[in-house]
Amino acid sequence: MLDRLYLPLLVLATLAVIALSLVWPQGLGDRSPGPFGSVPAQQTPAMKAAMERETQAAQQRDRQARDAVRELQSKAISSHQ
Repeated sequence: MLDRLYLPLLVLATLAVIALSLVWPQGLGDRSPGPFGSVPAQQTPAMKAAMERETQAAQQRDRQARDAVRELQSKAISSHQ
């Protein structure tokens, strides 16, 4: 491809990517700057509460699983003695 065609296209593509990065949310839950975007769903009070409930439920399930494994291990150890 000719440099006269390729380099301007490369510059335009670069500028387009830079412009997109200025208005695209930076990671989960971040709001776009300026007049763009709206409050992300992850930052609403209802979603924060739901995420907290899910975290607590996952921690509870983890504790129950660990307790079940400990109980099985202690039964296995006590039956071999």
